[in-house]
Amino acid sequence: MIIMSAFIIASSMLLQSFMSLNNPIQKTYNNPVMQVGWYNPATNNKYNVNNNPESNTKTNLAKSVIIQGGSLRTWSYRSSAINQVQVVISSTGRPVEADIALWNGPDNTPIKMQLYIENGYIRPFTCVIETPRAPNTLAITNIGQIEFPIEATTFIENIDYPSYDCITCVKPIQGGALRTYPFDTSVESVQLYINTDGRPLNARIELLQGPNNNKQIINLYSEDGCDRPFFCILETPGPGNVVKVMNTSPVEFPMSVAVLPYSINVNRDDDIVIGGNR
Repeated sequence: MIIMSAFIIASSMLLQSFMSLNNPIQKTYNNPVMQVGWYNPATNNKYNVNNNPESNTKTNLAKSVIIQGGSLRTWSYRSSAINQVQVVISSTGRPVEADIALWNGPDNTPIKMQLYIENGYIRPFTCVIETPRAPNTLAITNIGQIEFPIEATTFIENIDYPSYDCITCVKPIQGGALRTYPFDTSVESVQLYINTDGRPLNARIELLQGPNNNKQIINLYSEDGCDRPFFCILETPGPGNVVKVMNTSPVEFPMSVAVLPYSINVNRDDDIVIGGNR
């Protein structure tokens, strides 16, 4: 009798174990968090004007590299998926003199720039350089004196793009001609876009504030203004800012230019006092 009871208990325990195997515990799984942002191939164009990335301000320059006077720093991009690189050059308030070059293979420099800024903190230089057909190397040289170091950084995400109006309202400038663009005091920065029909691009860009007072000068060369157009953002604090663009190529090489406001402070207070009363 005792043996029969033990056999029944053991059989019931075995049956419960078999039933638990057929009904496993239901577990919940969390979806993984992707580190790479979502990509929409439908908006893949030269400048994706449908996207609105956050503007890169001085707070985004935490990873900037200090380049001493007379020194050179390079950034290499071997991936063919990198088609654009944004460059930001600034200083602690001292003048900036720098050469920017894009190397695409041996003895091939499709883009060259010579930059001068009177005050690299008030007016940091921001531009987007096209980097098709890898590998590419970006070289920045501080051609200033050793007492004037500069800060430079490059990135390939959250790149600033010209607005739709800036791309569609370009106007031609013939070789040897120039055009000026004055801006109101409320305009804090302007966007500048230059391209060609596939011919070489040679231009001189000046930011003036007052007569013969150059705050920023850019001497630009691009071997193909259609494949490698130029886009930059110029800081324009204070009144009386004028952007002057000159086509330094011969008359056979025209270029198309657009200069429009990029950021406007509609609540600007210039602290103007008239007759002693506010």
